[in-house]
Amino acid sequence: MLSTINTAIGDVMGPFGMIIILGVIGTILVLATVAMMMNQPEDPLDKLKRQQKGGGKGANDQVQALRQKDGNAQLEKFATFLEPSDDKELSQKQLELRQAGYQSRDAVRMFYFAQMSLGLLGLLIGVVYTNIIVEGDMSTQKTVMWTLGPGGMGYWLPKYWVTRRVAARKEEIERGFPDALDMMLVCVEAGQSLDQCIVRVARELRASYAALADEFEVVAHEMKAGKDKVNVLNDMGTRCGVQDVSSFVTVLVQSAAFGTSIADALRVYAEEMRDKRVMRAEEAANKLPTKMTLATMMFTVPPLLVILVGPSVMGISKMGELGAPGAN
Repeated sequence: MLSTINTAIGDVMGPFGMIIILGVIGTILVLATVAMMMNQPEDPLDKLKRQQKGGGKGANDQVQALRQKDGNAQLEKFATFLEPSDDKELSQKQLELRQAGYQSRDAVRMFYFAQMSLGLLGLLIGVVYTNIIVEGDMSTQKTVMWTLGPGGMGYWLPKYWVTRRVAARKEEIERGFPDALDMMLVCVEAGQSLDQCIVRVARELRASYAALADEFEVVAHEMKAGKDKVNVLNDMGTRCGVQDVSSFVTVLVQSAAFGTSIADALRVYAEEMRDKRVMRAEEAANKLPTKMTLATMMFTVPPLLVILVGPSVMGISKMGELGAPGAN
């Protein structure tokens, strides 16, 4: 009986029919298990522990409720599956996602959940395409390629997106940092402290450079919370991942350590940043002719050849047609 069923499936779906059916059934079972685990009620022991940690009633309960809402309770159940077990790898992934602009505490879990979901979805699309949409028999190589290819693309799509986001955000921070330094210099010379200066610059930069404004707001909030100023500035340099910001942090830390004027340090560094921005613009302008050479050759040389060589080719072809009867 089993051999008969296997033969019938092979006649309809090809030699990999049984494997494809088992893969689809396994995927459905995994998705059903995930859905059931996400919808299961909260463990009474976990609920009791949470209530005990909340302490008294009133304001403390409200604060505890807000903290519970800060994280995703559904993803908390799968923390062991959606987070790296190595602390170093987890910290590296958190830093990468923060550099991409994702500051949520569940960013790492959402990233791995997106990888898993898109991978399974791509695999399902590949199975449907190779067995339902495509008409006729496909070779084994094409079947494997069109089945596993969409799954691999779906798995790597979140990583590609995060990488592009990190590059774009770093470019935005690097482009807007000279203007931020000029604004900070004006605020410091007007008599504001460094904390007030950072808050004001973050508010003014929101319209043009949102990524840099977010970083300054994080610095301002951490300073208000009482965190050490040197650690706050060093964390900012690490989060941004831009060399200009790291050098700026080093200048401020050294200025605070040696007791020099912050306004003088900002004035010198802001002037250097302006000169550096001009040099970057000149560099981009000098690269432009080289980049346009290939485009110029592609769009200019073929039409020119057609215009110059075309009449000669037409004349030679007509002479050949006129001389053909005499030759015969």
